[in-house]
Amino acid sequence: MRIDSHQHFWHYDPVQYDWIDGRMARLKNDFLPPQLENLLGNNAFDGCVAVQARQTEEETTFLLNLADQFDFIKGVVGWVNLCSSNVKETLARFSQSKKLCGIRHAIQDEQDDHFMLRDDFQQGISTLAAFDLAYDILIYPKHLEPAWKLVHDFPNQRFVIDHIAKPFIKERKVDSWSADIQRMAQLPNVYCKVSGMVTEASWDSWHHSDFLPYLDVVFESFDVDKIMIGSDWPVCLLAGSYNEVIDIVTDYISTLELDADQEILGLNACNFYKLK
Repeated sequence: MRIDSHQHFWHYDPVQYDWIDGRMARLKNDFLPPQLENLLGNNAFDGCVAVQARQTEEETTFLLNLADQFDFIKGVVGWVNLCSSNVKETLARFSQSKKLCGIRHAIQDEQDDHFMLRDDFQQGISTLAAFDLAYDILIYPKHLEPAWKLVHDFPNQRFVIDHIAKPFIKERKVDSWSADIQRMAQLPNVYCKVSGMVTEASWDSWHHSDFLPYLDVVFESFDVDKIMIGSDWPVCLLAGSYNEVIDIVTDYISTLELDADQEILGLNACNFYKLK
């Protein structure tokens, strides 16, 4: 089964989605399952994982309701307040839906670069295993060191790095990010999504070659059974079409001496998120 492991849905509202700034006028529209379904089919995907774009429980409810209506939404990575004393009760309620497969918090937006190491946040992380939920790590390169400690300290928790940790592709900076990614990949309980790369490049003038140094690092660092493809639709539309974004990864893996394209294009996401 081929799976787009990372995309979003929303009814656009300027207050609810205040992260969509003036440069992102393309995103100031509704993006809903019927719009994605044809894109998935045209790229031979059987389904997708919908990932939260708001830090609210209403967002989780919204995505789970969509997943109930559209079978091709195979899983939902929602949001709950992991720092809350009531996190277990909240997770128990949302876990009544079999399509809840993970939780994400926008660490990249926290002022504290070590937010992941707070006691209350880590207490929340410790509750995920009881509900068999994964955790998506949304960070910038500066967060890779505390992220390594988080993953290291929770060896029984499944983690995935979103968007290869958003390296500075536009500035062609590789070295520091590369060293941290290589270190992270040595931990057995962490995966990596090759997603979100075009929006870290020059939006209107990128070339496939811009991504090669970063893809080389990911594929040299992580075993092929720990890498999954994601479109980051509709955010990817800021810098390209759905097809163009998917082609970056499929063209790259076609050059490798690997018999692992089905793993990268879907099986790894199924295994990581335990999709049905």
